[in-house]
Amino acid sequence: MSSPLLIDIKFENSRKFDRLRSTLGGREVIDINDGGDHPEAFPGVHYALVWKPDGKLFTRLPDLTVLFSLGAGVDHIFQSDYLPDVPIVRFVDHTLTTRMSEWVCLQCLMHLRQQRSYDRQQRERLWQELPQPQASDITVGIMGLGELGRDAARKLKTLGFNVIGWSRSGRPVDGIEVFGAGRLDPFLSSTHMLVGLLPLTSETRGIFNRDVFSKLHRHEEIASPVFINAGRGGSQVEADIIACLEDGTLGSVSLDVFEQEPLAEDSPLWGFEQAILTPHAAAVSDIEALGHYVARQIARFEAGEALENVVDRSLGY
Repeated sequence: MSSPLLIDIKFENSRKFDRLRSTLGGREVIDINDGGDHPEAFPGVHYALVWKPDGKLFTRLPDLTVLFSLGAGVDHIFQSDYLPDVPIVRFVDHTLTTRMSEWVCLQCLMHLRQQRSYDRQQRERLWQELPQPQASDITVGIMGLGELGRDAARKLKTLGFNVIGWSRSGRPVDGIEVFGAGRLDPFLSSTHMLVGLLPLTSETRGIFNRDVFSKLHRHEEIASPVFINAGRGGSQVEADIIACLEDGTLGSVSLDVFEQEPLAEDSPLWGFEQAILTPHAAAVSDIEALGHYVARQIARFEAGEALENVVDRSLGY
């Protein structure tokens, strides 16, 4: 008898849960958040799919064998208590990758073409052409060159941007100049638009701060430097972002992630015309793609094959 899949995800409606369950080939699914009368423990449950799981969930899963994350990020799992020593599998799928690249490209184009300024002029009924550099005049620097960062880099290059990258390892990426851990300053000094796609680890927490912003390269024809973050909110220092927008160290920002989510109603970030804010929606996991992915990984595991996209605990991603 196959093991059920336990799910700890706060679905906003039952339709998403039903769509997920329909992709799992008839495997029994336990929705821990369905309001039902669940037992204190779930012996015989080997698989769990979670997003920001309840702190004591893992004490209720004595036979847990594989843990799946709803998204590409796993810091929400490492923040949990009683985390067992089992493989943690990230969600990696072309739907997630494509959506993230769409968002990154959209933000770079919005800032390049000064759309927020044109929005203001429209409200004021002002007819005024603004300076228009070409994409090739702008260097986009991407910090974080995993699956998402590499795809975004390829698509930005197709749009004509000059693209460079930074990663801790400095591992080469075809067609992209990559700067390693010891070359952050020259990377920043060449960058007009800084894109954050880093995982959240002890090394990356708070990495996007005033010191980093002050080293970015300014372009005289657009509101720059630009900071764009769709990685993790914990990687940015929002007090520094606010101060740098106020004093001109940053010309504009696009933020999809925040230190605390949802963003507080009294956050000054809401009030900046040059700030584009989205509610952690840059790359929402496609629920059916997620279900097919989990089903495929379980099938591999039960056939004695290796799981894909397993987290390296020593690195935190």
